[in-house]
Amino acid sequence: MGNILDGKALSAVVKDEVRSEVAELEKKYGRKPCLCVIIVGENPASQVYVRNKVKAAAYTGMESLLIELPASVSEEELLRKISELNSDDSVDGILVQLPLPKHIDEEKVIDAIAPEKDVDGFHPSNVAGLWLGKDCIVPCTPAGVMRLLDSAGIDLCGKTAVVVGRSNIVGKPVAKLLLDRNATVVIAHSRTADLGAVTRQADVLVVAVGRAGLITGDMVKPGAVIIDVGMNRDAEGKLCGDVDFASCSEKASWITPVPGGVGPMTIAMLMKNTIRCFRARV
Repeated sequence: MGNILDGKALSAVVKDEVRSEVAELEKKYGRKPCLCVIIVGENPASQVYVRNKVKAAAYTGMESLLIELPASVSEEELLRKISELNSDDSVDGILVQLPLPKHIDEEKVIDAIAPEKDVDGFHPSNVAGLWLGKDCIVPCTPAGVMRLLDSAGIDLCGKTAVVVGRSNIVGKPVAKLLLDRNATVVIAHSRTADLGAVTRQADVLVVAVGRAGLITGDMVKPGAVIIDVGMNRDAEGKLCGDVDFASCSEKASWITPVPGGVGPMTIAMLMKNTIRCFRARV
């Protein structure tokens, strides 16, 4: 069985790093970094994610603001609130929890957040910065994936990395980060013909499609490193990933579990991004 890439344990290390940084920054600048999280409506999954983010911020000692808006809030009102936060010097990071109600244009909302406060790394300026190799805020989940790989001492140079998934939030940015480490990157997706033939090439396989059990053991190269970004519910309602853990763990050298893999690292890297935003503004 492959070694477990324990995101829960590593995220605790990262949050402790942030906690130390927060104490140092408060001592040096007279205030703590501040993260503002906006949630619109009562999506149960979103409420859990937001609660975990606020809890993590509290653990690190940074300030956090939670703004809860009704699902009926107008797009104009939400954009006005973001504008106020952009101008608020006491706020360092702004996060709007997705998805938003259908009457609100998510792209407009992302574009409205000041790039220097965009802790999610979704603003076009940060996306462009990532692809152009400039200093920018990197999306939290891809950053967490890279930290997990680093924690296991996995050398990516010259390795074949296959990313299954092409979202702007995970697939595309993680492909670029792997490319920056001199991996040879292949991007596949749910419509790739003979997906198994592609994934069996992977020394490092990152799966982020949102389809339970998409990758099975016969689709994995012996000794591959497998990063499962998926978060789904199986027929029994239990959390599971895009990778069939039982069969794939028999082939992998390293593998992330679900839950307890990439998920905790996403929140930990959000804390890191908030620190980064603070440092850029003081």
